[in-house]
Amino acid sequence: MTTKTPEELLADASAWWDTSIIDIHPGEIAIRGYPIEQLIGRVGFVEMIWLMLRGELPTRAQADLLEAALVPGVDHGPHAPSIAISCMAVSCGLPVNGAMASAVNVLDDVHGGAGQQCMELYREIDAIAGNDGDLVQAAISVIERERQAGRKIVPGFGHRFHPVDPRCAPLFELVAKAFAAGAVSGRYAEIGRAVEIAIDRITGRHIPMNIDGITAVVFCELGFEPELGRGLFILSRSVGILAHAWEQKQRGRRMMGPMPREIPYRYSGPARRDLPLRDARVERGAPVAAAASAQRRHSDAAALPRHGGQEQ
Repeated sequence: MTTKTPEELLADASAWWDTSIIDIHPGEIAIRGYPIEQLIGRVGFVEMIWLMLRGELPTRAQADLLEAALVPGVDHGPHAPSIAISCMAVSCGLPVNGAMASAVNVLDDVHGGAGQQCMELYREIDAIAGNDGDLVQAAISVIERERQAGRKIVPGFGHRFHPVDPRCAPLFELVAKAFAAGAVSGRYAEIGRAVEIAIDRITGRHIPMNIDGITAVVFCELGFEPELGRGLFILSRSVGILAHAWEQKQRGRRMMGPMPREIPYRYSGPARRDLPLRDARVERGAPVAAAASAQRRHSDAAALPRHGGQEQ
């Protein structure tokens, strides 16, 4: 084992958590090289998100488009599981941080993951189509392959509550403005529209884009990785989670379940029945136990090697 000097050991320890994000010394803080005192009051929160994730400050057009995409995801009412969980958590006595953690933990593949999945879909269609390929045909091929694999839901399209998601059209308009200004390529807006057309042709039904589909367009246009797309959605939804948790905390209600106690849940088990006497239970179970024991003995005997136990 090589003996290291104290200086070398200190250098190894310092490099254990290497980061390019923040540099802190007594009386000094710099984020991505910018002194914190210069960032305060001059850089907005969305610009700070971009700086932290991407390493450089965004242009004004990029920051505006990112902010627009974060606004509509903050809340979707108490029937959204993440919001409902935050409300129930504070009614059980949790502080807001516990309620927020409980709610964020459910933002996984089913509730909260569609945006990331849609970004991955868009990227695959982009790769298949190439620069000169037919985007609709590329979308059809990807969607058909997914359907053959048993995945019939196209992430980012269709909504269980809104026939037409009212959050999509305004964001599409802002993407178009950003494209006209040269801030984005417009490629992923075209891919999103191509997916809508592909779904129409495959299913014979119009299934419009939802908030996950349009934010996936925005995040792809801005160059974010798909997994960061999910993280950005969680940042956005955390605002609604916090607001609902705080609102319910102020109301002081306790032990709020998923529905009022006056509304019965549906029971699907056996009908009410009398418990047999203990002796009857033993007698009734004995033949079953005996049969099982006999079966095990038979299986054990069959597993023994033949010819006196010698291997042949």
